[in-house]
Amino acid sequence: MSEVHTTIVETSAEADFDGIRAGFYALLARLLARPLDDEFLDHVSRLEGDDSALGLALTKVAGLAKAGSDDHFQDEYSRLFYGQGQGGELLPFSSYYLTGQLYDAPLAAVRDDMATLGIQPTGSVKEPEDHIAGLLDMMHGLITGRFDAGTVNLVGQQDFYDRHIGPWASDFFADLKKADSAEFYAAVAELGLAFTDIEAEAFRLAA
Repeated sequence: MSEVHTTIVETSAEADFDGIRAGFYALLARLLARPLDDEFLDHVSRLEGDDSALGLALTKVAGLAKAGSDDHFQDEYSRLFYGQGQGGELLPFSSYYLTGQLYDAPLAAVRDDMATLGIQPTGSVKEPEDHIAGLLDMMHGLITGRFDAGTVNLVGQQDFYDRHIGPWASDFFADLKKADSAEFYAAVAELGLAFTDIEAEAFRLAA
């Protein structure tokens, strides 16, 4: 998983907008991929946001990361996501959200696009490729040119987003925000909602 940005940079002539976007994709992907460890918690606790909705959500995540322990966050992650319906509260897969079934057509569509774009599983997400963290990580790679296809232009990024993230990510984050076990991850959900709102609007304006 790529290193995430440690600060939010205000939009300016000097700001690397794609770099900021990539940083948020990497951050959300790592937060949702697996339980947090001490090193990553320390990193998250030092993040800084501005007074925008996205910045305030980031500040909230950082404050909760600073106040908790890795054991607490690992327990919360396990209650939310482990068990694939037998123990976890949520199933963070596009197949489930779009069809009601795991390992369904949306997963096949993700795998087809991965083959086209030269995306190889990194092992950072040990779940089917339509896991929310895996898809967010793929968006990071499309922006940064990490895959065989190189840096994908905004049209290609939007196509991937519209096919695999846009149709369901907001519903997932809304469910995560209100999940019974969510405390820290309710704040992560607010961050995800704020960021996907911005991405969707940016893609709309660019179309």
